[in-house]
Amino acid sequence: MKNSKTVLIDNNPGRNSQTFGIARELGTSEDLIHEPSIGVVGNKGDSQCYMGVGRKVDVIHQALSKRVGTNGNQMAMRLVQPEFTVATSDGIRNGTKEMRYSLIGREVTNDSLCEHLSATGLEGLIAVVACDKPPVGTLAAILEHNRPAIIMSDGSIRPGIDSETGEAIDIVSSYQVAGSTNEILKRRIAKEACPGFGSCGGMFTYNTMQTFIGVLGMEPLHMVSPASQDDRRTNEFPDELITFLNKLIKKNITPRDIVTRESIRNAIIVSMAVGGSTNVMLHAPELARAAGYKDFAEDIMDPAEFNYLSENIIPVIVNARPFGKYSMVDIDCMGGVQVFVRDLLKAGLLNGETMTCTGETLSEQVNRLNPPEPDGDVIYSAEKPFKGTGGLRVLGGNLSPEYSSILKLAGVEGGLENNIFSGQAKVFDGEQELLKALDLKPESFENFDMVVVRYEGPVGGPGMPEMLDSTSRITTLCRDRNIIIGLMTDGRFSGGSVGLVIGHVGPEAAVGGPIALIEGGDKITVDLNRNELNCKELGDPKIYNQRKSNWDKEVAINNGTHPSVGRANTSLLNRMRCSAVSAVFGAGMHPERKLWVSEPRIPSVSDFKPENKFKP
Repeated sequence: MKNSKTVLIDNNPGRNSQTFGIARELGTSEDLIHEPSIGVVGNKGDSQCYMGVGRKVDVIHQALSKRVGTNGNQMAMRLVQPEFTVATSDGIRNGTKEMRYSLIGREVTNDSLCEHLSATGLEGLIAVVACDKPPVGTLAAILEHNRPAIIMSDGSIRPGIDSETGEAIDIVSSYQVAGSTNEILKRRIAKEACPGFGSCGGMFTYNTMQTFIGVLGMEPLHMVSPASQDDRRTNEFPDELITFLNKLIKKNITPRDIVTRESIRNAIIVSMAVGGSTNVMLHAPELARAAGYKDFAEDIMDPAEFNYLSENIIPVIVNARPFGKYSMVDIDCMGGVQVFVRDLLKAGLLNGETMTCTGETLSEQVNRLNPPEPDGDVIYSAEKPFKGTGGLRVLGGNLSPEYSSILKLAGVEGGLENNIFSGQAKVFDGEQELLKALDLKPESFENFDMVVVRYEGPVGGPGMPEMLDSTSRITTLCRDRNIIIGLMTDGRFSGGSVGLVIGHVGPEAAVGGPIALIEGGDKITVDLNRNELNCKELGDPKIYNQRKSNWDKEVAINNGTHPSVGRANTSLLNRMRCSAVSAVFGAGMHPERKLWVSEPRIPSVSDFKPENKFKP
């Protein structure tokens, strides 16, 4: 443990005055003001996701105040007051221009918490996290600081109940009736979908990432699945968290001891197995960066191995929303995420020797928890899965030379004939154009359209907004008319999106990627036998070069920026525009890692020998 006495000098009254004052106000010992510090942080925002965080932070802080002190049973550490990070609400902003701030919220959380951790010199930290992006920003900052820390999910919101059908509903249910003309129905579903508080309850991005962080080792597995309003989160978990953190401090186990190549690979495999959100392939590279890895594809898992595992090794083992029936609360009732983690360990699909925040290996933690066997309705086994192949697929092809494009295969509801979709491009420069067409001319959408939404990438948005509003309306349109419509974008999707939707297409349109050159009526093919996304017309060099030349001229006339990009009318949006990296690096604000390529940079599946790579 580092000793802050090297920084705080006992005889300087200027530096001592406030630390004495804080100790008095917090009721802690004045004799500890120069000892290593310990504290609690939480994520805050303007939605139901964050409403339970403050209470849990207070309870943990109060528990900590009783556990620090000068007697032999206490931790001799300086307690600091709680700190909070701020982010926006994905659920409220989907479909609006404000959604551009969602992914940026991950970066803001990283920055603000980095300042707090570094300036305060925290040697022990408990973080309570909520919503989608702040947990990732929180963990990234923790990894950069690299002193003992532990995370607790604030927990999911419990499902709502449709008062007419009695069925469980959630926020995605509300988005899927957005295109209805029945105003009474829309108001009723909106009022009934989100009772209480907590983060989105399906296997959407929040619970994908909480499961990811748990398997990664930074959150106790049994703290992932209980609802936000579950009494365990205030009555039992606070003291457990402090005990675990004390063990980490005594053994000097740091986040980078826990978040390793092997544990990141474990977390990715489990993300496939739960049919997780496509956002995981933005957040995993970002966390790998914060853990000190230079290149996700080279250091952790390349697309060829990712696809091999998803196609051949890892099944989907939960019957969870949005592609299934149940919520995280139901998973908790069946024993929690530790049920399927143990099953995957038994199947030999995970490395059980990775260290976790409890001071145990992953296998030791699961064995101590002793979860029940999969029930076969909510949680399935790897031997008898819910779906035979993994839930995610990464695509290359002439529209995706960076191998950044990602498809949530678990959520596809049709359109793949022999693993191939072929359709005609219907192009929109920005999501707002698409939403306008869906509102005013839904009849203009035809069977086997491939909707192309561009200039919504990290640079183009700027901010890479997700498109739950658009995908939900298209899903409802397809179900009502019994047709197939695909959607591809250089933006991203909510974990609640279903359908043939492909995000993170890169290089993005704003930097001249191939998606910028598609024209209406072009033939678009999604080939899951080859894991490629292609445009027939752009395969002709003459057509490609002519369209690229025309695009370059339009950019030159517009002073170096394509006129279809979103307005960067705040300093934060402008910072994203100027510093955003490619989706393959996580689409964060790290300009030294910028990558926009025009040729494939990694091997194809045909070149890959799985026996040489897959070692759980």
